[in-house]
Amino acid sequence: MKITFLGTGTSQGVPVISCPCRVCASTNKKDNRLRSSIMIEHEGKVFVVDSGPDFRQQMLRENVQRLDGLIFTHSHKDHTAGMDDIRAFNYFMKKPMEVYATDFTQKKLREEFPYIFEKNDYPGIPELNFHSINGDTNFSVEGLEIIPINVLHYKMPVLGFRFGDFTYITDANLVPDEEKKKIYGTKYLVLNALRNEKHISHFTMKEAIDLAKEFKAETTYLTHISHQLGLHDEVSEQLPKGIELSYDGLKVSL
Repeated sequence: MKITFLGTGTSQGVPVISCPCRVCASTNKKDNRLRSSIMIEHEGKVFVVDSGPDFRQQMLRENVQRLDGLIFTHSHKDHTAGMDDIRAFNYFMKKPMEVYATDFTQKKLREEFPYIFEKNDYPGIPELNFHSINGDTNFSVEGLEIIPINVLHYKMPVLGFRFGDFTYITDANLVPDEEKKKIYGTKYLVLNALRNEKHISHFTMKEAIDLAKEFKAETTYLTHISHQLGLHDEVSEQLPKGIELSYDGLKVSL
C-alpha cells in the first residue's frame, strides 16, 4: 500500500491570498500547501480521502489515471468542494464513482451539489453511488478494510480512518478515550497541527506532539498546517524524533 499526501494545508491553503508573511512568500515548495487530502493505492485500486477545492490540481499533479473510491471525513467546504471533478473519472472509467460518507455528510453534499441529484439528468454531470458509513462500524472498499475513528472538530463529529498500519486524522481537537483504542499499534500516524496558538477546533502543534507521543507510532506526520505555524524547514528542526511535518507530494509505502 502506498499513501500520497495530495495536500497538507488548512482551509485557505498556503500561501494565503494577499498575505505578505515569510511563509506565504517562501520559495520552498514544501511551504506551498494545497487543501488536505490523501490518496491510497492498494492492490491496483486507488482511493482518495476528501476532494477539496484543489482536487483537480492534485489529480493532475499526480497523474492519476483511475479512481475507485472517494471517502469523506466530513462536510466542510475545504474537504468537499472539488467533488464535481469526478466527472473525468466517470467518463474515462465508464462508471459511477463510489462515494463513502456519513448520512450527515451525504445530506450536505446533496445541498452543495443539487444538480447531481435532480431527476432530469443533464448530460455530463457527475455520477456517483453513495455508501453510508459511520464511526462505529468497520467497512471495506474494494477489498481494503477500513476502521473509522470518531473524533471531534470543536462540536462537529468527524471521521478519521485507519488503513492497516496507517492512521489518518484531520480536522480534530479531541480524540475520545474510547476511540484511542482503535489507533494504538499503528506504525504511521497523521494528525492535524494547525499552528502554535490555541484554536477552537484544531490541535496545536504541541497538542498534536503530545498525542503522538501517547500513541508511540514509528512515524507521525503533521498535516492541515497553516501559514501561522512557520517555515517548513525551521519547524522541522524543532520536532522530536519520529515526528515530521508532512508536505504536498510526500509518499509513504507500507
